Amino acid sequence: MKSYNIAMISDFFYPQPGGMELHIYHLSQKLIARGHSVVVITHAYDDRTGVRMLTNGLKIYYVPFFIIYRQTTFPTVFSLFPILRQILIRERIDIVHGHGTFSSMCHEAILHANTMGIKTVFTDHSLFGFADVGSILGNKLLKFTLTNIGHVICVSHTCKENTVLRASLDPSSVSVIPNAVIADDFKPAEVKPSLNKITVVVISRLFQNKGADLLTAIIPRLCSSRPDIHFLIAGDGPKFIDLEQMREKHQLQDRVELIGSIRHQQVRDVMVQGHIYLHPSLTEAFGTVLVEAASCGLLVVTTKVGGIPEVLPNKMTVFADPDEESLVDAVNLAVRKLKENKIDTSSFHEEVKKMYDWGDIAKRTEKVYNMVSEREAASLVDVLIKYYNCGPWAGLLFILCVVVDLFILEFLNWWWPESDIDKVKKWPRKKVQTGK
Repeated sequence: MKSYNIAMISDFFYPQPGGMELHIYHLSQKLIARGHSVVVITHAYDDRTGVRMLTNGLKIYYVPFFIIYRQTTFPTVFSLFPILRQILIRERIDIVHGHGTFSSMCHEAILHANTMGIKTVFTDHSLFGFADVGSILGNKLLKFTLTNIGHVICVSHTCKENTVLRASLDPSSVSVIPNAVIADDFKPAEVKPSLNKITVVVISRLFQNKGADLLTAIIPRLCSSRPDIHFLIAGDGPKFIDLEQMREKHQLQDRVELIGSIRHQQVRDVMVQGHIYLHPSLTEAFGTVLVEAASCGLLVVTTKVGGIPEVLPNKMTVFADPDEESLVDAVNLAVRKLKENKIDTSSFHEEVKKMYDWGDIAKRTEKVYNMVSEREAASLVDVLIKYYNCGPWAGLLFILCVVVDLFILEFLNWWWPESDIDKVKKWPRKKVQTGK
């Protein structure tokens, strides 16, 4: 089996919590276990700068860059190139794997890697629209990045359809590889909490797109109609204050517990205190937290949006439309199912364990790397023609960016030749695993 030197690149990584961050970490660990060398390149988080080492020799480059919004770096197109070139050459990188549509570092890294002749892969973790200004600009940027990409991975079939439309891609150049969980980290409680008091757990970033407004609206209604229901909410964000105000207004301090931000290691400890996991998201490409909740033995109540219907079997979920009335009805239905013993959640953990495994995800990603590695690179003329066909104005702008990037590379090769850049000594590799 061929081994690769891989660079995972995204604005979003540890210490920030989230599905994409965990995806990058766990995928990297499993690829290392399979004999590959992996480094992660992200921006600095507060005082976390420079080079850090995580478990099994996973090296993280925290590059100091200006942050503008929700841990996204300021898009500059070219300013990342000098330091990125140094890292890619030092680490002898064969494949650059970018993550996240709205990660500026990801887009810039893929452009520069293509200029350097390094193979590229992109994973899309989110769904975006087509009508508002932000989506239009984001989709045009995505089209620029993916015009010369080696291969695209999406975390669900709905995500694939969305990405193909947004970036005008050939569907055959896009694969679906979902997220996964380490099921052993999300074991159910040894003693289940009593059904006399139904606890609904919510663990989410409290933003509008995650359904925080819906959550604020339905909690008073459910508490009013069901004296046996309680809410345990973990997470932080701009909508946290709305939940606090709602709790004060309706005097629900004894029935709504707001924990705030928690670390991922604490997720299981919070989940096993409940019976139902509530996920009122307005848009979702996959929803790893749903798998974690089911693995903990919770019945999942979630909106039927995006790729969520693909994640879990119907018996593990109660679906609702993304509106207040439907969510209230869905939670009430879930409570009745539990109280009347119409559903047995004790088998959920073992079923999830068989469905989702990071070892399997790593093997499927490895096949993408093999396919990209074996493909011959397109000539510069063919690449420029691809960019020109992106539109009368956008095409010319894209070509200009590519040409400028080539001139910058030539300057960098003259200013600091590759032969003068020290190559790192790789972390000792484990024996390649043939199984999961």
